[in-house]
Amino acid sequence: MGTPVHGTEDPWPAGPRVTPPILMAQTWAGTVFLHWRIPASAAAPYMPPGVEPDVFHGSTWVGLIGFRAPQTELGRVSVPFFGSFTEVNVRLYSRGRDGSRGVLFLSLDASRLVPVLAARSLRIPYVWSRCRPTRSGWGVGYDVERFGRQARSSFAVVPDYARQADDELSVLLTARFGLHAAFAGRTAFIPISHRPWPLHPARLTHFHDELVPAAGLPVEGPPDTVHYSPGVRTLFGSPRRVA
Repeated sequence: MGTPVHGTEDPWPAGPRVTPPILMAQTWAGTVFLHWRIPASAAAPYMPPGVEPDVFHGSTWVGLIGFRAPQTELGRVSVPFFGSFTEVNVRLYSRGRDGSRGVLFLSLDASRLVPVLAARSLRIPYVWSRCRPTRSGWGVGYDVERFGRQARSSFAVVPDYARQADDELSVLLTARFGLHAAFAGRTAFIPISHRPWPLHPARLTHFHDELVPAAGLPVEGPPDTVHYSPGVRTLFGSPRRVA
């Protein structure tokens, strides 16, 4: 951790300019990133048309990501109460034939029903769950239990605030400025803009997960990388079709 990308003082790529209309603005706070290496062949069946697994360091990756969304705006309208929730998602890393690079969500567990229903209307696989942040001393974590589905997840980390995670792999796993999703048989890319994550390496202190296996990607052992960020504010732009 902490080794900048060779040949540049700032390892973070520039995010896209999200031009009006802004679909949504959201704050992602207290974000925990857990990642495992997987072969590209394991991720390929999940990719929609025109999209393939994004491979770097010889592998593609599956992530288990937890964060709080304390504030959500639809357009320019703040959504009190219902726009504040906790989310834990399972995601893959995708590259479109048009050059777009983003994430592909396999599941998103959220603690409020309204954002779940809104996201499902866009064919994004949200699940309404008991989902809450946890804290113990310096540790930060998340607990998830799906209603009636017996899939659970619980994990916690202790961030190393004295170090920045700005090596190439850390940047590639977290600087993902958009998402791919399938709509009515077509593939769309939704651009997302945010400043660079204030990102720190972290130590895993507690881990039990059934969400990644429930998505069809059984992984073995603890994650290969562990990161923490206090958070960023994000802007979601209008979807565009991936050719």
